[in-house]
Amino acid sequence: MSTPLAPGSSGLPDSIRPTVLLLSLACFTSMASQRICDAMLPELSRQFDSPLAAVAQVVSAFALTYGLTQLIFGLLGDRYGKLRVIAYTCLGSALGNVLAALAPSLESLVLARVMAAACAAAIIPLALAWTGDAVPYARRQETLARVGLGTTLGIFGGQFVGGVLTDSVGWRWAFVLLTLMFLSVGLVLQLHRRHQRDDSGPAPASGANTLFGKTSELLQQSWVRKMLMFSLFQGAAGFGTMALVASHLHERHGLSLSSAGAIVALMGLGGVTYMASARLLIARLGETGMALTGGLGTAVALGVLALSPWWPITPLAMLLGGFFFFMLHNTLQTLATQMAPQARGLGVSMFTTSLFLGQALGVALAAALIDHIGSAAVLCGAATVMMGIGAVLRQQLRGRADQEAADRARTD
Repeated sequence: MSTPLAPGSSGLPDSIRPTVLLLSLACFTSMASQRICDAMLPELSRQFDSPLAAVAQVVSAFALTYGLTQLIFGLLGDRYGKLRVIAYTCLGSALGNVLAALAPSLESLVLARVMAAACAAAIIPLALAWTGDAVPYARRQETLARVGLGTTLGIFGGQFVGGVLTDSVGWRWAFVLLTLMFLSVGLVLQLHRRHQRDDSGPAPASGANTLFGKTSELLQQSWVRKMLMFSLFQGAAGFGTMALVASHLHERHGLSLSSAGAIVALMGLGGVTYMASARLLIARLGETGMALTGGLGTAVALGVLALSPWWPITPLAMLLGGFFFFMLHNTLQTLATQMAPQARGLGVSMFTTSLFLGQALGVALAAALIDHIGSAAVLCGAATVMMGIGAVLRQQLRGRADQEAADRARTD
């Protein structure tokens, strides 16, 4: 467990600052590529003369591939070096986006998106894992916030850029832009990584070398299983239900979908605000305080969104919800980088896969429950889950700290 940093602690070593920046840019591009097609679906439907359900495959096929391939890259990153795998997968994603830009048919566009997703999936979990390898635990959460800034901006930047380019110069140029971004980051990172630590990590205690064998080995550890459950529930109650907030605001307050969507986008601004202030908050609150405050703050924001009779308060609730949600998420990410140090790449990939599955399950469950109990009740249920995550995580961290203190006392 970490100890809170002193407010006057020094910043990151100059030697890794460029790498952190490159990884943040890579994470931005990876997440932007996932969201780039959201706003262009109506235009794709017109261009390819296909129903919206058919062209939606450019989003769903990407998401499915993105989620299923993360574990493979976690194993490869541990074995061959995380920065190396990120650099090569950036170049692979660039190729996939070239093919998307040139796609003559919807089927070829979907295949190109699958190829791009299969490569882009490696970037975020391995960026987190590399940070775990290279940065001491006491500075890790702050560093992960800097890396995660790219991810957060990519969620909303991808949607915005995709819509703007589709309306102005055509949807193919969105994939041209992604190609240039992936190519630039991949080439620079490939040149830069030779001067940086890029360990594959210590060998695992057992002789398990297969994906199944190493995954099974990690799942035998109680703390790994708990972390995966925290990730699953946060994905379901946080990312999953947030996908339905715009519909809730539209139905409850009569807001247009564009206005409701703009309010939901404030979640990203809240996340960026948290990351900009992460260093001060980490020093003041520590891990246990961040866990509890993040969970309770997110719960209050969801409760306001669910029950407020006045829509003007919802933008502030969404902004604060993003702030506290990413506070909790950043804390969980930091813990994930340390839950399996002997196989950090695979461990973090398992964490992100669990988060991704939770998001998918949360959307499906929330959509099914809304018809029976209403969107306000669903959001209140999500608020209860988020509050529980924060409280239980705080209790678990305190228990681990007490156990470590007792172990040290016995050995002294």
